[in-house]
Amino acid sequence: MRILLKWLLSAVALLAVAYLYSGVQVQSFGSALLAAAVIGLLNMVVRPVLVILTLPVTIVTLGLFLFVINALLFWAASGLLGGFHVNGFLAALLGSLIFSLLGLLIESALGGLLSSRR
Repeated sequence: MRILLKWLLSAVALLAVAYLYSGVQVQSFGSALLAAAVIGLLNMVVRPVLVILTLPVTIVTLGLFLFVINALLFWAASGLLGGFHVNGFLAALLGSLIFSLLGLLIESALGGLLSSRR
């Protein structure tokens, strides 16, 4: 139940990113659901490999290179999908930053909501 709720809220967060920032476009809620799933899968499968491969650069930049990895995955998701579009790397950087902040809010809200229900 928690995963399904997080997926739905992530799609809403993606729609919010598109509303707040013109560099990211989402055509519909269905496109947002698909994009949230693809972003989640890329973060689950590809991100750990990229983090390990770029570990020296990440250490030298004191972790700031992780923002670049997030932006690349956000941008890659837009390249794989038709209803989700990002206007270049800088738009992906800002869009992924906003999406990550909204994701933190979602995690915080779900943690408080679901822990109080037990």
